[in-house]
Amino acid sequence: MAISDSTLTTSFKQALLDGEMDFSSDTTQVFKIALYTSSATLDADTAAYTATNEVANGDGYTTTGNTLTISTNPTNGGSGTVVYLSFANTTWSAASITARGALIYQSGGSNPSVAVINFGADKTSTSGDFTIQFPTADATNAIIRIA
Repeated sequence: MAISDSTLTTSFKQALLDGEMDFSSDTTQVFKIALYTSSATLDADTAAYTATNEVANGDGYTTTGNTLTISTNPTNGGSGTVVYLSFANTTWSAASITARGALIYQSGGSNPSVAVINFGADKTSTSGDFTIQFPTADATNAIIRIA
């Protein structure tokens, strides 16, 4: 079992082309991020949110994760052919968490996945803030980029 390299999921790409994902400024869709242990199996084939090997409920973490706020709506930023978007950083406060990765997903219906994030190693907080800091929102670094 392992968390693959950070990637957009295949089901997200299909849902995007089917018009089932909306990241616009007036969207009513809710996107969340859940944290997972090193025992999780997450990869491009992860179709939806799963509770299997998610960080345990308690100690500052609630299963199903945090709701994300879109900080940069889809844009090409005048940079050519890459379209990107991003989320505001999210924090679990006063948390004692060890996580190896995360899954961004659309909350509701079948909870379809958007992206797998591999932290590269276990990340831990002990009675402190556990923060996901998203990269700069531009054509090279944004968390979601489509070329």
